[in-house]
Parts: sequence; structure tokens; C-alpha cells
Amino acid sequence: MDEGKKIAKALVKNKHAACVNIVPNITSIYEWKGALEQDSEHLLIIKTTQIKADSLIKSIKDLHSYEEPECIGVKVEKGSESYLKWIKSVVES
Repeated sequence: MDEGKKIAKALVKNKHAACVNIVPNITSIYEWKGALEQDSEHLLIIKTTQIKADSLIKSIKDLHSYEEPECIGVKVEKGSESYLKWIKSVVES
């Protein structure tokens, strides 16, 4: 949780994200370097724009302790127009 908060604060402070939600206690089961792994993790839902995506991913990789942190972008097909404008105004200012 501490690492998630550190990353979230840095992303918002540096205008890579307008908002970050931290969803605690996610169980992840995955293969890593040939071994089946299971960990308790925290999911960060990061609101940003396409323009900021590459710099956001770079920042996460620089800040995160994992060798390969999960960074997956999901395109927003629909949303509150005013909320999406707010995100853009924060990160692209």
C-alpha cells in the first residue's frame, strides 16, 4: 500500500495523472520466469490521457519495485464529458 500511495502521489503531482484509485488486496496468480506465482497486490486505476500514456508508463517503471510492473491502458469509449475534460485540463496543463 505504501508503494502504491507513493506512486499515485508522484503521478498526480507530476501531472501524469489527474486521479489514481487504489484498490487494495487483489490476488494475482501469474507465471514469472517459469514459476507459478501468487501474490497479494494493490491495483492502481490511473486516469490520464493518450498524450500522457508513454510518460506515465515510464514514470511507473522508474518508481515501482517490480522488474516488470503491470501497465495496461484501457481506452475509454464513453464517459461524463465534464469529467473527461477535467482529466485533460489537469494532465495537459
